Amino acid sequence: MTLLHERPQEPTNEERLAELHLLREKVQQGPDPAATERQHAKGKLTARERIELLLDPDSFQEIEPLRRHRATGFGLEERKPYSDGVITGWGTVFGRTVFVYAHDFRIFGGALGEAHAAKIHKVMDLAIQAGAPLVSLNDGAGARIQEGVTALAGYGGIFRRNTAASGVIPQISVMLGPCAGGAAYSPALTDFVFMVRDISQMFITGPDVVQAVTGEEITHLGLGGGDVHAMMSGVATGVYDDEESCLDDVRYLLSLLPANNREMPPPIEPADSPARRTDALLTLVPADPGHPYDIRKVIEEIADDGELFEIQAAWAANIVCALVRMGGQVAGIVANQPISMAGVLDIHASEKAARFVQFCDAFNIPIVTLVDVPGFLPGVSQEHGGIIRHGAKLLYAYCNATVPRVSLVLRKAYGGAYIVMDSRSIGADLCFAWPTNEIAVMGAEAAANVIFRKQIAGAADPEATRDRLVKEYRSELMHPYYAAERGLVDDIIDPSETRIVLIRALSMLRTKQAPLPSRKHGNQPQ
Repeated sequence: MTLLHERPQEPTNEERLAELHLLREKVQQGPDPAATERQHAKGKLTARERIELLLDPDSFQEIEPLRRHRATGFGLEERKPYSDGVITGWGTVFGRTVFVYAHDFRIFGGALGEAHAAKIHKVMDLAIQAGAPLVSLNDGAGARIQEGVTALAGYGGIFRRNTAASGVIPQISVMLGPCAGGAAYSPALTDFVFMVRDISQMFITGPDVVQAVTGEEITHLGLGGGDVHAMMSGVATGVYDDEESCLDDVRYLLSLLPANNREMPPPIEPADSPARRTDALLTLVPADPGHPYDIRKVIEEIADDGELFEIQAAWAANIVCALVRMGGQVAGIVANQPISMAGVLDIHASEKAARFVQFCDAFNIPIVTLVDVPGFLPGVSQEHGGIIRHGAKLLYAYCNATVPRVSLVLRKAYGGAYIVMDSRSIGADLCFAWPTNEIAVMGAEAAANVIFRKQIAGAADPEATRDRLVKEYRSELMHPYYAAERGLVDDIIDPSETRIVLIRALSMLRTKQAPLPSRKHGNQPQ
């Protein structure tokens, strides 16, 4: 395409405007139709199609669409496509400003070069300055090798901005293609990572390098596909069957989040009455502490319209972290899951919950903790794997959180796990319990075995003696009102009034002020 300024005669205004429209059309269409067809043949959308799904119709304002690289060598001087392989700008999601950048795999495989990185740096800076969420639509082949170390420096600038934006604006990474090597660290620095089956991949070293170094044979998806990171590594917030459903959930998540750390989550007028009773909880949760149930059913019962957005549902399933609305206000839920490992806390559950608590605290989202925990998972692998330091992460996160915090003990709450699950002693603002609660150092059977070991062993009928002493211990130290009598629980509530009580508590705490001591930052457990 020959531009007007390259011609000898002076162009008219009409000619210049016509040229602008032609240039914009060329940028919108992309490099060539064949490249678009190749993208679609892989079951993938183009970068612009993805942006259209993410943002409200006709709300996208692109910046630097005419940017081109200035690199030379290796044939680059002959290939200078507009946009340089990344589309940047802002638009709205449900009417609220959101910044976005999307790798265009049709141009240099979405690989990052100097100009490409500069565009991302600019949109990240704008997002931080404007105080609005940033969504990255990742589909790139890593650093542009032809540009050498300049490309690597571009990644450094992204990582630095990811860190500067952490806890300031929500950052969401959507993986829609390959992401290998150092490029994988940018998504890892963001708050949420979404992946799509069969097209998303993330790994530091690819299958070929793994095989060369270790002898292990594995496919790209087997090494770093969506299901791997959703179930095994915990990197992915969630994994989806297609891009449309993935981006729809990104929109839903954005509707629950504040624009930045200086704002509150956006409220809505609830269609579900805050005064609705939760009678179903009487049958959903068995009175016997040994019988499992799905805590998600409890969350659905107390949430507006039964809706929850669960975080990392497939990883560390023994704890559930979710965002809900209660009375139209957003809240974060942390809950033990009795149908998975009896709801114990282990290394992964502690890490998952700690990060979620930190996120909620950073973005002014009150936290409701539903407690039904038998303790920390015992075992050599847990101790050698560092359950002490990993469990301390959750303890630190709760103790450091200044947002409203309300805890509810449904059934058992034993030992150190009771303390860690936002007990009164570590700063919960309000603590409630159902009449089925058992709050103690350990279960009655285990406690009796320790305290009355000699008495049981010397009895004529050890089993009968043991049963009697277990009942005595339970009646004296584990009855439902023991903690309430000592001020460690604010009230024992009717399960049918759970939603009402929690909404009232959160409403009262909405104006809570809890300044932290002056410090640069704490040194949280690693």
